[in-house]
Amino acid sequence: MELYSLTIHELRELLKKREVSALEVTKSYLERIKEVEPKIDALVTITEDFALQKAKEADEKIKKGEDTALTGIPVIIKDNISTEGIKTTCSSKMLENYIPPYNATVVEKLLEEGVIILGKSNLDEFAMGSSTENSAFKTTKNPWDLSRVPGGSSGGSAAAIAADEAAFALGSDTGGSIRQPASLCGVVGMKPTYGLVSRYGLVAFASSLDQIGPFTKDVTDCAIVLNTIIGHDPKDSTSLKIDKPDYTSYLKEDIKGLRIGVAKEFFGEGIEEGVKETVQESIKVLQDLGAEIIDISIPYVEYALPAYYIIASAEASSNLARYDGIRYGHIAEKYEDLIDMYMVTRSEGFGKEVKRRIMLGTYALSSGYYDAYYKKALKVRTLIKNDFEKAFEKCDVIIGPTSPTVAFKIGERANDPLAMYLADIYTVSVNIAGLPGISIPCGLSDGLPVGLQIIGRHFDEGKILNVAYAFEQANKFNAKPQAIGGAR
Repeated sequence: MELYSLTIHELRELLKKREVSALEVTKSYLERIKEVEPKIDALVTITEDFALQKAKEADEKIKKGEDTALTGIPVIIKDNISTEGIKTTCSSKMLENYIPPYNATVVEKLLEEGVIILGKSNLDEFAMGSSTENSAFKTTKNPWDLSRVPGGSSGGSAAAIAADEAAFALGSDTGGSIRQPASLCGVVGMKPTYGLVSRYGLVAFASSLDQIGPFTKDVTDCAIVLNTIIGHDPKDSTSLKIDKPDYTSYLKEDIKGLRIGVAKEFFGEGIEEGVKETVQESIKVLQDLGAEIIDISIPYVEYALPAYYIIASAEASSNLARYDGIRYGHIAEKYEDLIDMYMVTRSEGFGKEVKRRIMLGTYALSSGYYDAYYKKALKVRTLIKNDFEKAFEKCDVIIGPTSPTVAFKIGERANDPLAMYLADIYTVSVNIAGLPGISIPCGLSDGLPVGLQIIGRHFDEGKILNVAYAFEQANKFNAKPQAIGGAR
């Protein structure tokens, strides 16, 4: 078996026993990238020289006995997470040549552990999209079917893990941007509780919703990565002080007596029959493991999508105002005066979807419409939070489909924004409520992966991981993407 096909914990065992070196592991992944990257276009930047240098440093750490669970493990970072000396473009012409002078806190944490950065992954521009078709540079393909999207906005990270281009990846999740592509690409993707992982160095889309999280090949790896990236950060005012648990201690197969809620709202109109059947079969697996299945309702979740797009667009309008051609980023070459420079710079630098959301957000915040739209969306946000709190009085976790469909064709929804937005219908409510959620592969529909979403209470990542691990051990999803020549 090739090194690039192994999980973090499998690689860790080999590195610990000195059966392989970090340099050998890194070279295996770099060769894999050269082999499959032309087919899937998951990466914006490949940092080969940097990776090889860090691999040598990791081997020194291992030799001295200073290694940790992630030392010598290769990662790919979503290209909206700041990396010192490495381009961070947000897949936008606005930041096409931007090289940050600092690392995001999560990147700093990983580098301290001896993790090896292989490159930066493609995304929907400024993380605005559900298909990774909105990148200014390339369209990432799904490793399961190259004619289909990998999901978004973290589609590059999800596709890279599905294609074994790294052992794990980081993404960001504003309304499902980790969980939805994880579902469409058949990998594990987790959105932690808001405030658990520092957002310092994450290029802001919607600051009250954004959260960084991992993509991994299995649930054990997800727990290992989570152990490293969580923690209070004084540089992030939304980062919370909590005790740091060892999430690997929750990886148990026993879920007897656990109460699992199934919301009827997650199985309504719009869900594909194959997705519905696969998720219902997964519920039976959990029931056979001894979990108690409870029917619940989250009534206001039907308003989550419109509330999300008003809140997210309003915050995006504010956050993206800084890209004006003066401080950093793209600047127009031809303009008549200061106002014209702003207009031409932003017209050239931003793509269609980003402009759409800036306009929507600016409208929602404008005088006369603030109360009618933005303020009302914030009230709906509170109602959705309250719904989840009531639901968790009856159950320990909530499960359902991650996406209403399997991966759709490239271009199929490109000219229909509303159809594209509906791809996030089961994920946005989790961000609105600030809850943790994970997507794990649970089967196939028409030969394409289906994701099972598990949602927990605030800071109850351990319980989510327990359910995910128990299901994974019982279900054993072993299907591999074949469109790129038989990955894994």
